[in-house]
Amino acid sequence: MISKTDDSGFTGLEAAIVLIAFVVVAAVFSYVVLGAGFFTTQKSQETVYKGVEQASTNIQMIGNVYGMASGTDTTITTIKFSLGLAPGAPAIDMTKMNIVFSTPSTAPVPYSWATAKASGKFQSFLAGSSVSSMNQNDQVEISFDVAAVPANTKMTIEIRPSVGASLPFTKTAPATITKTNVLY
Repeated sequence: MISKTDDSGFTGLEAAIVLIAFVVVAAVFSYVVLGAGFFTTQKSQETVYKGVEQASTNIQMIGNVYGMASGTDTTITTIKFSLGLAPGAPAIDMTKMNIVFSTPSTAPVPYSWATAKASGKFQSFLAGSSVSSMNQNDQVEISFDVAAVPANTKMTIEIRPSVGASLPFTKTAPATITKTNVLY
């Protein structure tokens, strides 16, 4: 008797198992790649939103900037102005806001709510009382003492909130210093 062995059916079964293994491995790999892609997309979206939040100016100047002289002094010793939030801007934590003041003859002097509150050099007022945050539709008056600024002196003030772009501006003391002066 001649015995005949046929392995063709077994080879087809091996091929099917290998094909299924490849499909499973490809499915797992594609799931991992898609998951990583979604994670990367989400992180880049967060980065874009954070960048837009940081780049947009949240604060705006309301009204004039005033230089106050004490008594019969002929120099400005206090700066006062009002701030508000831009439309749609989130609330600002005043305790984290910094103001940098300088003149052509002086080095920049930083003022912060936390360090200067005790000395009275930097104050923020809303309706006559000190505040630590500024919300939508609030108008906060900022007041801080400076070294004596004589007449016709250019002053640079930069307001740096904790979130958003800074607000720099330059003002000049008038030729004649009175008790209350509008800086131009």
